[in-house]
Amino acid sequence: MTGASTSIFLDTRRPLKDGTYPVKLRLTYHRIRKYFPTPYSFSEDDFDKMLSQKPGKLLKDPKLDLQALELRANEIINQLPHFTMGEFEKRLLSHSIKNEVFSAYDDAIARLNREGRVGTAASYESARTSLWYFSHGKAFTARKGNSKKDIATQKEAMKSYTPLPFTSITPQFLKDYERWMKESGRSITTTGMYLRTLRALFNDAIASGDVNAELYPFGKRKFQIPSGINIKKALTLADIKKIFTYTPASESEARYRDLWIFSYLCNGINIKDIARLKYSQLSDTSISFIRSKTERTTRQQLKSITAALTPQVLEIIERWGNKPIIPDTYVFPILTTGLTPEQELGKVRQATKMINTYIQRIATAVGISKHVTTYTARHSYSTVLKHSGVSTAFISESLGHTSEKTTQHYLDSFEDHTRHEVISRLTAFPEE
Repeated sequence: MTGASTSIFLDTRRPLKDGTYPVKLRLTYHRIRKYFPTPYSFSEDDFDKMLSQKPGKLLKDPKLDLQALELRANEIINQLPHFTMGEFEKRLLSHSIKNEVFSAYDDAIARLNREGRVGTAASYESARTSLWYFSHGKAFTARKGNSKKDIATQKEAMKSYTPLPFTSITPQFLKDYERWMKESGRSITTTGMYLRTLRALFNDAIASGDVNAELYPFGKRKFQIPSGINIKKALTLADIKKIFTYTPASESEARYRDLWIFSYLCNGINIKDIARLKYSQLSDTSISFIRSKTERTTRQQLKSITAALTPQVLEIIERWGNKPIIPDTYVFPILTTGLTPEQELGKVRQATKMINTYIQRIATAVGISKHVTTYTARHSYSTVLKHSGVSTAFISESLGHTSEKTTQHYLDSFEDHTRHEVISRLTAFPEE
């Protein structure tokens, strides 16, 4: 006998902001007590009802979760050859990792950083931060502080948290989070992005057997992740002509305008893929690349995208490309060899920021009312081709889409001369 005992305890010493009290796991050993947080809080009446024989539908799941927590605690006590509170706490917390949301985020963020996917890791970290503030009842606003000291303080605070079991992620939890995000001034797009990371972790937990599939809260009859309004981002040919024919006021305007045009003419290629282009990927008539966004799919699914190396594209490369031309050299002076994933991400983000700054300045100067970014180039590429009668199959291939099996049957049928003929429509500007 260790002399240690546990109980589920309603801590009524201090109420929370909503008037409820936190539920804790109480460990008693040699008259010394230690309390471990749980994700639940109740009024005294609801707590008593939850512990009763018939807790009701809303309190049934919390009761099962808390009973499971106490059962795990007692199993740990019985398994310890020499009981100490420190060893008990260590095993209890490590045992909770597999079915606990914040620990799952921490594991995913660490894995993504190891794989060099620092951009995706940053998205997961932002989602984790948001959920942390929501679940801890604190308003999440940009006013929390953006200095390095503020950020470091916030990160340190978030290392200590009330566990959030996957069993707590119910449709109602997700609805409350969505509403909280909206009230906090966050966009639908951001909310959807954060929730998709949570959904991915939930799927992983089910796949590994740590969470019951019946508890899955996402889906048509449960909770659907919101998606932003599909605002039309494409420019008309007339507006694109204004950008092409604009006389740059500086070398910087010329360089970043040309990089935007390069993206537009080369299948709407994104800036990260432009930055990673090497001369070895250029032939006499085409440019081949694999989207960085999809490069971590299985080898059987990887599809090289081919863009036409038109005279206009070649001129941009000759004007701004690295010299001398060596196969293993980057085409454009955005990246250098030997960068860490974090440094590469910083360089790509800086290039994207500069292109967006200058292309918007040019758009305003030529009378384009729309907000123009690097993303506009991709949308404009596909929309202009669609309006000019180009087949969906060609557009899907050139954008790197692989979700339609029918499209895949056409992929090898487009020869370089066909690409050049189709791409010529991107600059078939209307007569004034």
